Amino acid sequence: MSGRSGRAPGRERGEVLGLQSPPMAQVKPCKRRETVQAVFPDDRAFEGPAGTPLADFVLAAYPEPQVPAVAAIVDGGLRELSFPLREDAEVRPVFLTDSEGIRIYTRSLSFLLAAAVHALFPEARLIIDHSVPFGGYYCRVVRRPLFTVDELARIEAHMRELVRMDAPIVREEVPLAEAQARLRAQGLTNKAELLMQGGIGGMVPLYRLGQFEDYLFGPMVPSAGFLRWFALAPYPRGFILRFPRRERPTELAPAEDYSALLQVFEEYGHWLDLLGVYDAYTVNEAVRTGRMTELILVSEALHNQRIARIAEMIAAHPSSPRLILIAGPSSSGKTTFTKRLAIQLLSLGLRPYPVSMDDYFLPRDEMARRGLTDFDDISAVEVPLFQRQMEELLVGKAVRLPRFDFATGHREEGSELKLKKDGILLVEGLHCLNPQLLPLGVEEQSFRIYASALTQLNLDDHVRMSTTDTRLLRRVVRDAAYRGYTAEDTLRMWDNVRRGEKRFVFPHQGRADVMFNSALVYEWNVLRSRAEPLLLQVRHPRLRLRAERLLDELRWFVPYPGEEIPATSILREFIGGGILAAYYPSPFERATWRRET
Repeated sequence: MSGRSGRAPGRERGEVLGLQSPPMAQVKPCKRRETVQAVFPDDRAFEGPAGTPLADFVLAAYPEPQVPAVAAIVDGGLRELSFPLREDAEVRPVFLTDSEGIRIYTRSLSFLLAAAVHALFPEARLIIDHSVPFGGYYCRVVRRPLFTVDELARIEAHMRELVRMDAPIVREEVPLAEAQARLRAQGLTNKAELLMQGGIGGMVPLYRLGQFEDYLFGPMVPSAGFLRWFALAPYPRGFILRFPRRERPTELAPAEDYSALLQVFEEYGHWLDLLGVYDAYTVNEAVRTGRMTELILVSEALHNQRIARIAEMIAAHPSSPRLILIAGPSSSGKTTFTKRLAIQLLSLGLRPYPVSMDDYFLPRDEMARRGLTDFDDISAVEVPLFQRQMEELLVGKAVRLPRFDFATGHREEGSELKLKKDGILLVEGLHCLNPQLLPLGVEEQSFRIYASALTQLNLDDHVRMSTTDTRLLRRVVRDAAYRGYTAEDTLRMWDNVRRGEKRFVFPHQGRADVMFNSALVYEWNVLRSRAEPLLLQVRHPRLRLRAERLLDELRWFVPYPGEEIPATSILREFIGGGILAAYYPSPFERATWRRET
């Protein structure tokens, strides 16, 4: 040993530290790098000066994309294309075909429409009301007459000129008080107050296009040039802002008549007028001023009124239907609706017999043999058995109903049922409106109902809240409480659920004789405290983005416990505390009821 260090000549540094490592690589001082690298999913890397907007890197990596990117995920976080990249990062573009991509596109397109209306008709108050099935938003104006065809053409021409010019959508971070003052100056008073209620604090991102400023509660595209695919079309009492669906992001689907659905939306609007609630700010004010109990009780009374009216329609129907088919997407409240309808039918002297289509699912091993992985596919239902038993029941034969056990994946024998002469079958399930389900002779004896959370209270005049998110929040809360699923489990399954709905449920909603809107004006306030802790536990990077978006939406609704929600409420199906879970219309023997999948 020699030297003060006690290190033998020639021994490596790693050995002195007790590490088994190769000789240390050559390290020398260098000048700090003034560039950053963006590494894309295919492992290509692009370099540019620090502070370069994300859009430049995406354009370099995808110079002629078939479908444009509208944002990007940077090291796991969603970022606008105007975001300056200051450090090396992994970058994944968000395209129009992505669910978050089409949200950003429609949000930015709404901003473009609002800017055009403000420029040409500053006295008009634009309200973006609800979505339409073929792709678009139904819009209306107040404080002035409806836009004429010529006026709509002027607005669309102005929007297209901004797109042609690639007019910048400028983001500016400003203090909360200043943001509120600037929004009030644009006539957006409720939005200004909502910012305070949402506890946003600090700086607020305002967006400017020309002379118009707004805040749309989420990421935006950097300029109008991204917004090429749209059209304005007149519609009764308003107009439609048409845009593509993400499945075909550069095409506008043909316009369709959706008058039955429009009636549901207009009824909901009338309910909001009765309640004096128009947006997130006004429902939060109901919490602050102690009006929430009234809001809940009146909302539930309106649901009761609607269900009673549907029961009366069935009772008075000239064909005396004996088969009531109740369909709708996941977490629509079909199970509770069906039981409440049965109670109303009993009160009218009718004899409802409930049947669940879930009991006709193929055994899980049979599904595996057929290559089926999804209960949302009608191929997972043993349709011939269902058809035969419905025919036998309607002619008075006794039938041994099946019972599907979701825990084991097996189908067992259930209750025996014989329909009395004045009996009515209530059949509830995802596929009840599918024309493949019943032979023509049986379907002619049916009355069809479509139930879903068809509308949702919007954040404000310009920001449409997705009814799909309402159903997803319901399911997150219910799955955690009753099925042992984490929020991450529910979010992971949701894409499959949505695919099944788009293929097998939504295309048939127009066949319904009547629609029931299960949305409740107060439910986001009640769901918030139950959903937030579940969503905060999501860790998977892709699912975390969806959880964060839901959390960002929930923050604008003041939490409310909802202890006074009636025990028969549809919301009780998801939050618990209901009395209908084990209810079967008596005195008849029934097939087993379960919550919907």
